[in-house]
Amino acid sequence: MVIKLQYQFKNYSADLSRPIDISIPMKSGTENPNCFYAPFPEFEPVRSGDWVGSTAEGGIVNFKNVRFNPHGNGTHTECVGHIAKEWYSIQDCLNNFHFIARLVTLYPTKREDGDRVIEKQQIAELIGPGDAQTIVIRTMPNDGHKLKMNYSHANPPYIHHEAMEYLVECGITHLLTDLPSVDREHDEGKLLAHRAFWQYPADPRKNATITELVYVPDIVKDGDYLLNIQIATFDLDASPSKPQLYALQEIGED
Repeated sequence: MVIKLQYQFKNYSADLSRPIDISIPMKSGTENPNCFYAPFPEFEPVRSGDWVGSTAEGGIVNFKNVRFNPHGNGTHTECVGHIAKEWYSIQDCLNNFHFIARLVTLYPTKREDGDRVIEKQQIAELIGPGDAQTIVIRTMPNDGHKLKMNYSHANPPYIHHEAMEYLVECGITHLLTDLPSVDREHDEGKLLAHRAFWQYPADPRKNATITELVYVPDIVKDGDYLLNIQIATFDLDASPSKPQLYALQEIGED
């Protein structure tokens, strides 16, 4: 199915039959990305007496319990409820699911203290006010290790809070990144990047979301895409998610 849309006074088409999946599949066990010391996902069949919810074990159906942590086990989308004292659910904060997204690729800057940080100036060179509703940040190096990287106690790269403030100034409502968090792993609970993006607590941006632990293959080129963020119906601050990109083709006016 091909749809037509207008963006920045130009007409585009997008083929919805050709999605580019930038989510990471969640599996049972250790073959997943992991961060903040979360337990690994567990998919276990229900057992009741001689009955087992596994066809591999002789059961008539597969009927499994699933245990996971949305923030620690894979691609997820979160709202301001992640850091707020008040209750905010991702179900209430994410009401629209299609956006124009700018995909950019950056090498985090290595500082003297050893931290690797995405700085404001790096982002300002690639996106300006009004350029897009959404930004997808792919960090380098970029390889398949991101599909099962254990980030716990590894001090992974993060985004400087001034860069997040700049994104807000640019009108970015939804941020997607392949990092496990926009903040430093150990930051004494300051959460400066999260707070800057959500403008919390002064003026909470209830409709803004952050999606972490995406994976964008190298074959996908930087540029503008149609983005669809798919979430599960969990009444939580975050949900596992399945963001999809669709290539945009410029077309003339009918």
